[in-house]
Amino acid sequence: MRDFNWRSLDETTNEPNFDVDAKHKEGSIPRKILVVDDEEDIVEMLATLLEEEGYQVLRAYRGDEAIKIFLSQRDIDLIILDIIMPGMKGTEVAKRIKEMTKGEFIPIIFLTATPSLQDKKEGMMYGDEFLNKPVDIVELKIRVYNLLKLKAYQDRAKELLQERTIELQRSLAELERVNRELEEAQMETIYRLALAAEYKDEDTANHLKRVSHYAYILALDLGLPEYKARIIKLTAPMHDIGKIGVPDSILLKPARLTKEEFEIVKRHTVIGAKILSGSPYELLKTAEVIALTHHENYDGTGYPLGLKGEDIPLEGRLITIVDVFDALTSKRPYKEPWEVDRALSFIKEQRERKFDPKIVDSFLNCFGDILRIKAKFSD
Repeated sequence: MRDFNWRSLDETTNEPNFDVDAKHKEGSIPRKILVVDDEEDIVEMLATLLEEEGYQVLRAYRGDEAIKIFLSQRDIDLIILDIIMPGMKGTEVAKRIKEMTKGEFIPIIFLTATPSLQDKKEGMMYGDEFLNKPVDIVELKIRVYNLLKLKAYQDRAKELLQERTIELQRSLAELERVNRELEEAQMETIYRLALAAEYKDEDTANHLKRVSHYAYILALDLGLPEYKARIIKLTAPMHDIGKIGVPDSILLKPARLTKEEFEIVKRHTVIGAKILSGSPYELLKTAEVIALTHHENYDGTGYPLGLKGEDIPLEGRLITIVDVFDALTSKRPYKEPWEVDRALSFIKEQRERKFDPKIVDSFLNCFGDILRIKAKFSD
């Protein structure tokens, strides 16, 4: 037997309270310690001492046996490990356990009588405490207590982190649900407000939804960020809100408009922009731009400002093409709906005239989605 001198404590000596936590003190969940040494009598001495302190002790006499026990008992709280053992050294055992428990704190106390410099280096790398034999009982008990206390804190911190993570995930899910409901309510409000203006013109809520969804997929195809595409989707239905200021006799006229009447209709762009102007919010700022510029033509022949090319805001250029396509393929008081192929040919013909060529290309690229949206929100 190796020299393992236990130094007894006088009964009058004030020992610290070695209760690791409340659960241990109550005896409900004893801390589990694995003791590993190739000397059976040393293992039994350590085990007896620790069991008297209220710990549950597992015993191993070889390195490979210790690893097997650890794998089958993953709730081990601390390991007391002899360095110098036949076969697998204690430092190799510790290294493997650390590799298996990355991100988890399993404290290890190394014990040895004659450690080499290499043993000390490896012990510092893979262990948490290093005690020489003969072992001082009080020192060992204090080290065990401190490491178990530290593990208890780290385990609780990990539990709290997991609890907070779950709470955060629940909060984020709830926030996402609320945001989704708010956006849906916002969208519904916008549709209803826009429909109030469109109502006189015999357009439908589905017209507004089609234009909105067309604009969204084109915005994404053009490479706009998701948030920007969603803003365009939300604001597209308000493109003709200025029609609320145009007389019914003109909007509902089944015959061709006179030049004077058409000039009155053209005012809806300015009226709409005025209704939406002055807001600090990006949503309404975008809606104002769309209302004002969705009748500008790429070649500069549009209204009300006669802007040309990329001087026309992208939002206006984008709404122009989807609004025209939907107007052409929808029934109006003054016309029957065009066939889709005819409307598509018109859009191709108006490339670089009425429409931005890049947006025409995007429209053609997304045409399958356009048709699906048209079918989904048909009148």
